[in-house]
Amino acid sequence: MSDGDGRLFPTRPFVGASIAVLREGRVLLAARANEPLRGVWTLPGGLVEPGETLAEAALRELREEVGVEARVLGSLTPTEIILRDSDGRLRHHYVVHPHAALWRSGEPKPGPEALDVRWATPGDVAGLPTTPGLAETLAEAFARAAEAEP
Repeated sequence: MSDGDGRLFPTRPFVGASIAVLREGRVLLAARANEPLRGVWTLPGGLVEPGETLAEAALRELREEVGVEARVLGSLTPTEIILRDSDGRLRHHYVVHPHAALWRSGEPKPGPEALDVRWATPGDVAGLPTTPGLAETLAEAFARAAEAEP
């Protein structure tokens, strides 16, 4: 079984990049429009295209998904998303490389890959359905931003 591009029941992991855009103590979140995990809150991001660096992919996805520009501070600890079907078969496998970034311009608007967008405090995030590992990624992103402040 396949979905045409190999993301469903893959024979290999897919590499993605995401971006934690921080602004005034809040982070930009997007509700996923596509499966897997449709409707779940996460960071803007997507698959890395051939020839792109991880940071370039994260910034491109940010522009495409929500129309925002940011300055990357650095990469964060990768997250693996491995989902299996009821028979235990591998349904999805992504290795996502998140980045910490500071907002530069643009007010976020949902694009074709985001049902909704919002600025959220870490406390807000605790009450939302999120992708695996998001809380740890955000803690790391806020710490990176604190280190970058003069």
